[in-house]
Amino acid sequence: MLIDHLELVMFAVAVALLLRGYPVAFTLAGVGLLFAFIGAYFQQGYFASGDVNFLRPFYSRIFGLMDETNEVLVAVPLFIFMGVMLERSQVAGELLQTMGRLFGSLPGGLGLSVTFVGMLLAASTGIVGATVVTMGMISLPSMLKYKYDKGLACGSIAAAGTLGQIIPPSIVLVILGDTISNEYIKARRAVGDWAPDPVSVGDLFVGALLPGLMLVGLYMGYQILLAIFRPQMSPAMDVTEKVTAAEVMRVLFPPILLIFAVLGSILYGIATPTEAAAVGAVGAILLAGGRAEEGSPWPQYLALFGLIATFVLTRFFDLRLTRTVIEPNDLIGIWLTAAMLGLFTLGLAACLLRVWRSGILANVMQSTTKVTAMVFVILIGAQLFNLTFRGLGGEETVHEILSAV
Repeated sequence: MLIDHLELVMFAVAVALLLRGYPVAFTLAGVGLLFAFIGAYFQQGYFASGDVNFLRPFYSRIFGLMDETNEVLVAVPLFIFMGVMLERSQVAGELLQTMGRLFGSLPGGLGLSVTFVGMLLAASTGIVGATVVTMGMISLPSMLKYKYDKGLACGSIAAAGTLGQIIPPSIVLVILGDTISNEYIKARRAVGDWAPDPVSVGDLFVGALLPGLMLVGLYMGYQILLAIFRPQMSPAMDVTEKVTAAEVMRVLFPPILLIFAVLGSILYGIATPTEAAAVGAVGAILLAGGRAEEGSPWPQYLALFGLIATFVLTRFFDLRLTRTVIEPNDLIGIWLTAAMLGLFTLGLAACLLRVWRSGILANVMQSTTKVTAMVFVILIGAQLFNLTFRGLGGEETVHEILSAV
């Protein structure tokens, strides 16, 4: 009977509502709460007492999720800020236009450009919505203009846009890393291991990098095969103005440098994901500030000079301030480093002022707040759904299904 398997009915109802287009957060929370009362009415699972007292831990789970000591989730708004800032500052649009001119003269070149830019945006933003919208607005009209197959054009944009779900720094991986780490620690403690090694977000980033690149390779391989065997589906475009190597480097170098700064610092263990997210947010401000006022990139150069000089000074001087005795040479190095950091701060402040005066900053902050709120509301709804699902015996059902496979 269905009453004996309410957890499966609950899952099916949630999937059906999501496919109907209802908001994820309210669907998860609403279905979870509804089936908690249904389970209590029919006295199923942990609701056999006829009430919903099993949901009492919901409050502690929410406060545990948002605990002030949980630094991992701080990376979420920072990565979102970085992605929205890059999208608002037209970095994505300029990348698409330049890559389109570079590869567009080849059959399937526009599709390859979309996939390549989608990979770069995924690695520099970590969010999906802004990427898909940007590429759809810029690339889709051009692809349809040059008689691309509609399904191929839309599929290429949608597939490239969703690369942000798997290629680091993905917001999904940040949230999964925090959740998996907590559950892994609980599982290890349940079997008597009181000092387990946690699963870090950096580990997930390392694990997701190769599959993400493989997925990009498969997308591009499919587009190349279509261009060879069905050239009418992805014809070449007429490129009247060739792109120069200098122009390609000018467009590609800043995002690649930002990707290296964010991902490199995580993968090499130099910074935690939260610290790397802060680096990415600062880098996005510098990139946006240089584009806010064309022809005057001095704040970027000033900040870059100060940053490089600081790294160089750390190689030649001991800059620790907690020492009892500081050598005169090191003292000079400390003052020089402070001066270079001052130059970096001045350049960053100038870029931030430019972004604010252009109106970009206000839009970015609003979008960041909305997306961050959406992410955390989904987390709260998922906690309620998960608690009810487990209360109805869903955990045991899943275990039985997987064991029987």
